[in-house]
Amino acid sequence: MRAVVQRVSRGEVRVDGAPVGAVGRGFVVLLGVARGDEEADAVALADKVAALRIFEDQAGKMNLALAEVGGGVLVVSQFTLLGDARKGNRPSFVDAAAPELGQALYERFCALLRRKGLPVATGVFRATMAVELVNDGPVTILLDTRRAS
Repeated sequence: MRAVVQRVSRGEVRVDGAPVGAVGRGFVVLLGVARGDEEADAVALADKVAALRIFEDQAGKMNLALAEVGGGVLVVSQFTLLGDARKGNRPSFVDAAAPELGQALYERFCALLRRKGLPVATGVFRATMAVELVNDGPVTILLDTRRAS
Protein backbone atom coordinates (compact mmCIF):
# COMPACT_ATOMS: atom_id res chain seq x y z
CA MET A 1 0.00 0.00 0.00
CA ARG A 2 1.16 3.49 -0.75
CA ALA A 3 0.05 6.66 1.00
CA VAL A 4 0.67 10.35 0.69
CA VAL A 5 0.04 11.83 4.14
CA GLN A 6 -0.46 15.58 4.26
CA ARG A 7 -0.72 17.51 7.51
CA VAL A 8 -3.63 19.90 7.01
CA SER A 9 -5.52 22.65 8.73
CA ARG A 10 -8.58 21.48 6.77
CA GLY A 11 -9.55 19.20 3.92
CA GLU A 12 -12.67 18.29 1.98
CA VAL A 13 -13.65 15.91 -0.78
CA ARG A 14 -16.62 16.45 -3.09
CA VAL A 15 -18.38 14.21 -5.61
CA ASP A 16 -20.50 15.94 -8.26
CA GLY A 17 -20.03 19.18 -6.35
CA ALA A 18 -21.47 17.82 -3.09
CA PRO A 19 -19.26 17.41 0.01
CA VAL A 20 -18.90 13.76 1.03
CA GLY A 21 -16.08 13.98 3.59
CA ALA A 22 -14.22 16.66 5.49
CA VAL A 23 -11.62 17.09 8.20
CA GLY A 24 -10.37 20.02 10.21
CA ARG A 25 -6.89 19.85 11.70
CA GLY A 26 -5.35 16.51 10.89
CA PHE A 27 -4.33 14.49 7.87
CA VAL A 28 -5.49 14.05 4.32
CA VAL A 29 -4.32 10.59 3.28
CA LEU A 30 -4.29 9.69 -0.40
CA LEU A 31 -4.26 5.89 -0.41
CA GLY A 32 -3.28 3.52 -3.21
CA VAL A 33 -3.62 -0.25 -2.96
CA ALA A 34 -1.22 -2.40 -4.99
CA ARG A 35 -1.61 -5.88 -6.46
CA GLY A 36 -0.51 -8.35 -3.81
CA ASP A 37 -1.35 -6.11 -0.85
CA GLU A 38 -3.08 -7.84 2.03
CA GLU A 39 -4.41 -7.33 5.55
CA ALA A 40 -0.90 -6.99 6.99
CA ASP A 41 -0.25 -3.98 4.74
CA ALA A 42 -3.42 -2.23 5.93
CA VAL A 43 -2.49 -2.92 9.57
CA ALA A 44 1.09 -1.70 9.17
CA LEU A 45 0.04 1.44 7.33
CA ALA A 46 -2.74 2.30 9.79
CA ASP A 47 -0.31 1.83 12.68
CA LYS A 48 2.24 4.10 11.00
CA VAL A 49 -0.26 6.83 10.11
CA ALA A 50 -1.75 6.89 13.61
CA ALA A 51 1.70 7.07 15.21
CA LEU A 52 3.27 9.67 12.89
CA ARG A 53 4.61 12.49 15.03
CA ILE A 54 4.43 15.40 12.63
CA PHE A 55 2.58 18.00 14.70
CA GLU A 56 4.59 20.59 16.57
CA ASP A 57 4.87 20.56 20.34
CA GLN A 58 5.26 23.70 22.46
CA ALA A 59 8.96 23.83 21.61
CA GLY A 60 8.17 23.89 17.88
CA LYS A 61 9.45 20.35 17.22
CA MET A 62 7.48 17.78 15.23
CA ASN A 63 6.81 15.56 18.20
CA LEU A 64 3.05 15.02 18.49
CA ALA A 65 0.81 12.40 16.91
CA LEU A 66 -2.69 12.88 15.54
CA ALA A 67 -4.53 11.78 18.69
CA GLU A 68 -2.43 14.11 20.82
CA VAL A 69 -3.69 17.15 18.91
CA GLY A 70 -7.29 15.94 18.57
CA GLY A 71 -6.96 15.62 14.80
CA GLY A 72 -8.94 13.66 12.27
CA VAL A 73 -8.19 11.89 9.01
CA LEU A 74 -9.72 12.27 5.56
CA VAL A 75 -8.86 9.15 3.53
CA VAL A 76 -9.21 9.35 -0.25
CA SER A 77 -8.67 6.32 -2.47
CA GLN A 78 -6.24 7.07 -5.29
CA PHE A 79 -5.14 4.17 -7.47
CA THR A 80 -3.04 6.58 -9.56
CA LEU A 81 -0.43 6.53 -6.76
CA LEU A 82 0.56 3.18 -8.26
CA GLY A 83 1.10 4.69 -11.71
CA ASP A 84 4.43 3.92 -13.34
CA ALA A 85 5.62 6.54 -15.84
CA ARG A 86 9.22 5.35 -16.19
CA LYS A 87 8.58 4.30 -19.79
CA GLY A 88 6.93 6.83 -22.03
CA ASN A 89 4.60 9.61 -21.00
CA ARG A 90 1.42 7.68 -20.31
CA PRO A 91 1.45 6.01 -16.88
CA SER A 92 0.79 2.31 -16.56
CA PHE A 93 -1.47 1.23 -13.71
CA VAL A 94 -0.80 -2.52 -13.86
CA ASP A 95 0.59 -2.42 -10.30
CA ALA A 96 -2.71 -1.15 -8.88
CA ALA A 97 -4.96 -3.71 -7.19
CA ALA A 98 -8.17 -4.87 -8.80
CA PRO A 99 -11.10 -2.73 -7.63
CA GLU A 100 -12.52 -5.42 -5.32
CA LEU A 101 -9.24 -5.84 -3.42
CA GLY A 102 -8.57 -2.11 -3.50
CA GLN A 103 -11.93 -1.28 -1.96
CA ALA A 104 -11.71 -4.00 0.69
CA LEU A 105 -8.25 -2.85 1.86
CA TYR A 106 -9.21 0.83 1.65
CA GLU A 107 -12.21 0.17 3.89
CA ARG A 108 -10.11 -1.99 6.22
CA PHE A 109 -7.49 0.78 6.56
CA CYS A 110 -10.22 3.27 7.49
CA ALA A 111 -11.75 0.84 10.00
CA LEU A 112 -8.36 0.26 11.63
CA LEU A 113 -7.87 4.00 12.11
CA ARG A 114 -11.35 4.28 13.62
CA ARG A 115 -10.55 1.42 16.02
CA LYS A 116 -7.66 3.54 17.25
CA GLY A 117 -10.19 6.20 18.22
CA LEU A 118 -9.44 8.56 15.34
CA PRO A 119 -12.24 10.41 13.54
CA VAL A 120 -12.15 9.26 9.91
CA ALA A 121 -13.94 10.78 6.92
CA THR A 122 -13.71 9.31 3.44
CA GLY A 123 -14.21 9.97 -0.20
CA VAL A 124 -16.23 7.63 -2.43
CA PHE A 125 -14.34 4.64 -3.79
CA ARG A 126 -14.03 4.68 -7.63
CA ALA A 127 -15.73 8.06 -7.92
CA THR A 128 -14.29 11.11 -9.61
CA MET A 129 -13.57 13.39 -6.68
CA ALA A 130 -12.48 16.97 -6.12
CA VAL A 131 -10.10 17.16 -3.16
CA GLU A 132 -9.41 20.49 -1.52
CA LEU A 133 -6.96 20.94 1.31
CA VAL A 134 -4.78 23.43 3.09
CA ASN A 135 -1.42 21.75 3.65
CA ASP A 136 -0.09 22.95 7.00
CA GLY A 137 3.65 23.55 6.88
CA PRO A 138 3.66 22.28 4.21
CA VAL A 139 4.22 18.79 5.59
CA THR A 140 3.88 15.81 3.24
CA ILE A 141 5.11 12.29 4.06
CA LEU A 142 5.27 9.38 1.59
CA LEU A 143 4.66 5.91 3.03
CA ASP A 144 4.91 2.58 1.20
CA THR A 145 4.51 -0.80 2.88
CA ARG A 146 6.77 -2.39 0.26
CA ARG A 147 9.75 -0.21 1.11
CA ALA A 148 11.85 -0.82 4.19
CA SER A 149 11.08 1.66 6.95
